[in-house]
Amino acid sequence: MNIKSKYFGDSRYEKVFEQMKLLSIQDVSTTRQEKNGTIVWRLPIKVGKDRFIEVGSFKTGYVRNQNSGYSNYQLNKRCDSEPQYYKLSNGYYNKYTTRSCVLIPNEIDRLEYLIAYCLKNYYVKRANEVADGAYVSKWEHEWKLEQVATHTMNCKNGSQLDLENKLDTIKRIANYG
Repeated sequence: MNIKSKYFGDSRYEKVFEQMKLLSIQDVSTTRQEKNGTIVWRLPIKVGKDRFIEVGSFKTGYVRNQNSGYSNYQLNKRCDSEPQYYKLSNGYYNKYTTRSCVLIPNEIDRLEYLIAYCLKNYYVKRANEVADGAYVSKWEHEWKLEQVATHTMNCKNGSQLDLENKLDTIKRIANYG
């Protein structure tokens, strides 16, 4: 695959390519996918133990998550249709609406939407995940700090000062690191 021909030559594509480099996103589209107008990106965020999150932009206008087991769900925005009515056997009418995806027909618009979606939903919302993909909640982090502090107070030998220094270091890293 020739990345330069895809992302260079148009300022909007060059901006998307620059954002991909900053976020460590890789284009992992196969030759067949490129031929069909599909672009697949691999994010540096793990889902599970050994798989990375992959998202795709399709020529049909859909933007999808590529990691679901049996179906790749749409990331497009949803909208309600106009109300529709159907006649019941007793002469009354029943009103219903459906929800559908808003398709994005332009490729560069899909790629820009995909970057914004990934930033919001994967980079920001999963900011508490460490490199191996394990989530560390705020309450668990605070509980571990409290356990270290309790251990420091219960220590009756000469290593208490050493443990207090380690606790201060951990707190400093947690607050500023």
